Amino acid sequence: MKKKLIITLFITLFLNGNVLAAGGASGGDGDSKSKYDQAVKLIKSAKKNEKKGKNDKAQSKYEKAFKLLVKSNKEKPNKADTLNYLGFTSRKLGDFKNGEKYYLQGLAIDPKHTGINEYLGELYVATNRHNLAIERLEVLKGCNCEEYDELKAIIAGEKISKY
Repeated sequence: MKKKLIITLFITLFLNGNVLAAGGASGGDGDSKSKYDQAVKLIKSAKKNEKKGKNDKAQSKYEKAFKLLVKSNKEKPNKADTLNYLGFTSRKLGDFKNGEKYYLQGLAIDPKHTGINEYLGELYVATNRHNLAIERLEVLKGCNCEEYDELKAIIAGEKISKY
């Protein structure tokens, strides 16, 4: 009897939680996606803006993404992907110190995370710590991934980008 009551209670709470999350207070379209998903969409758009030279638009999107990621991290802490993007947006906004902190927190959770290792390597290049960038490259060695190639090119000075 208790088991059925607990299961019914759990299902009711779960369904109500999903309805509230989907409906939200504002009722806008963005509420159906998680804060993390919204932030990732903004980051991708900001990267495209950067490539087109629309840096003010990109910065605005990075700021919005950062705020969403902070909220996402509070709701669901210790997610390496969230910490990766917190580091990335911090770095893109010129806050290398906090960017590095977020990356290192993410690596404590997932030391082989390809995105964090690449982006932390880029941060190290941007802050003239090439020996640490090479350490990140070594972690990526053998991953057979684009992150390795991109970081290698940045370290070699072949790829110029705004870090």
